[in-house]
Amino acid sequence: MQVQISEIKVKHRVRRDLGNLETLKDSLRRYGLLTPITLNGRYELVAGGRRLEAAKQLGWTSITANVVEPADEVAQLEMELEENTQRSDFTNADLLEGYQRLEKLKHPGVFRQIWKAIKEFFARIFHR
Repeated sequence: MQVQISEIKVKHRVRRDLGNLETLKDSLRRYGLLTPITLNGRYELVAGGRRLEAAKQLGWTSITANVVEPADEVAQLEMELEENTQRSDFTNADLLEGYQRLEKLKHPGVFRQIWKAIKEFFARIFHR
């Protein structure tokens, strides 16, 4: 759901240093918000402090949020910690493979371009 940023309350957070937000802001500009922030029913931030701050710095007035109702403060703090610890960075090999695939898609070779043209030609003929 879309929530007005001005309605979101940010209380005591475990993560105090949000780090450099420039790459996150670039991502938000380019792709939008891929993962919603998480709020409780009182619109208090549970997870997504960096995303929220980056959106604020970009001048956004609303943001996509999931609203959950943790059972108590313990559950809410557990959710904040969980959201920030259960991520796993790509290995160097994973990143290399991903960027190689991206490069091939952005700059296909001659045979791939020909194959794509053939597929599009036949798709037009048989889907009339």
